[in-house]
Amino acid sequence: MSTLVQAGAHPVPWIRRDVGLQAYAEVFERMRAFTEARTADTPDELWLVEHPPVFTQGLAGKAEHVLLAGDIPVVQSNRGGQVTFHGPGQVVAYPLVDLRRLGIYVKEYVFRLEAALIQTLEAFGVVGFRVPGAPGVYVNLADPFNLGLPAGPRQDVFEGLGKIAALGIKVSNHCTYHGLSLNVAMDLEPFVRINPCGYAGLRTVDLATLGVRAEPAAVANVLAERLGHHLGHSSNPVPVAF
Repeated sequence: MSTLVQAGAHPVPWIRRDVGLQAYAEVFERMRAFTEARTADTPDELWLVEHPPVFTQGLAGKAEHVLLAGDIPVVQSNRGGQVTFHGPGQVVAYPLVDLRRLGIYVKEYVFRLEAALIQTLEAFGVVGFRVPGAPGVYVNLADPFNLGLPAGPRQDVFEGLGKIAALGIKVSNHCTYHGLSLNVAMDLEPFVRINPCGYAGLRTVDLATLGVRAEPAAVANVLAERLGHHLGHSSNPVPVAF
């Protein structure tokens, strides 16, 4: 029988796959196949990936939010959300988690993913925060090392903010796939070719833009540890080849 796991209590190992640079469509199909085949006793996994340049459209995606794809392919996905961009220098994490075993629902799962991202940024001296109604993690461009979300109502909720991490998940039979991306040191130009996550004019940033020098692999290690903490798994996952 499967065992209920609460974050931070009696953590159990999960399988970590350091995929490396891999085409989005290939990883997408393998995640879907893994999720369809898993049983109540299948161990959870974490896949850490970089993708060649690609725009991905979520289930809510609208064609008009892709302004000028150019030479970058647009791939339709079954994750939630709208259009985003993936490319080298970005850490993409795909937690493949049985929510029944963890004992939480989707809203709490998303909250924990965002918490892991915020704590990862904190480890590199950056203040990340949520914006109500807009999944992902943001920074205050005026001072990303000390300032959070400006207080009080504003006409443009994104004024002065930059998005540094995006979320898009799929849940099938209570099991998750797809996940999150954190911008470390990448070519940000493709983000101006879209309305990121459906928001026209939303600025996208990475750690390098903020003046933080970090290797994607180092950021991935911190993010993996934080995800493990919040999703009921030990900080020493079982490494397995992709």
